[in-house]
Amino acid sequence: MFTGLIQSLGNLTKLDANHLKIECVGADRDRLLPDLELGDSIAVDGVCLTVETAVTNGFIATASPETLAKSTLGHLVEGATVNLEGSLRVGSKIGGHFVTGHVDGLGRLEAALASETSWELRFSVASAQVARYIVPKGSIAVNGISLTVADCSASGDWFTVAVIPVTYQETNLQYLQPSQAVNLEGDILGKYAEKFLNLRSAAPHQESDLALDFLAEHGYV
Repeated sequence: MFTGLIQSLGNLTKLDANHLKIECVGADRDRLLPDLELGDSIAVDGVCLTVETAVTNGFIATASPETLAKSTLGHLVEGATVNLEGSLRVGSKIGGHFVTGHVDGLGRLEAALASETSWELRFSVASAQVARYIVPKGSIAVNGISLTVADCSASGDWFTVAVIPVTYQETNLQYLQPSQAVNLEGDILGKYAEKFLNLRSAAPHQESDLALDFLAEHGYV
């Protein structure tokens, strides 16, 4: 489990078909490296990977064919800059939202506009599996970064986010080019709400501890 608050940037190198080497770079690398241990879970551009081998300033992890096919990790160029976050620890502050590291699908950057106080980024979403969880003012993880949806279409096939300068400068959002793919993960709370509602619809006369009024009050219906 992660929070979507990036701790460091890294450079990714493909060692072979399934093994990736990630080296922490930049001034923030010491936020992640000192506590790095074998078996740790690290979100790499929002994809949960396991530290298998420690190397200088980083680690080596295995990415399954499924992971490579359904995320950007299988398509990144050599030396690409990736976002890194260590897993959430008991008692840690949750500054973003609950991020599992299980990518739902891909999106693409359509436009990036700078204002005096922030960057406005617009993404397109091709996958209905992702689009169904995109709602105004809801949470979305983009390359592992916890962001708030500023606006979106009714179907969720596009959305915009407002990114403050510090987030833009300390993540790989600054390197995105138009049409470049990004990893997207919808809010896990929305997924559970959807599951409970589906179960209730399938058995409308069965009593449930989860009331529709409660979901409506909290923006889920």
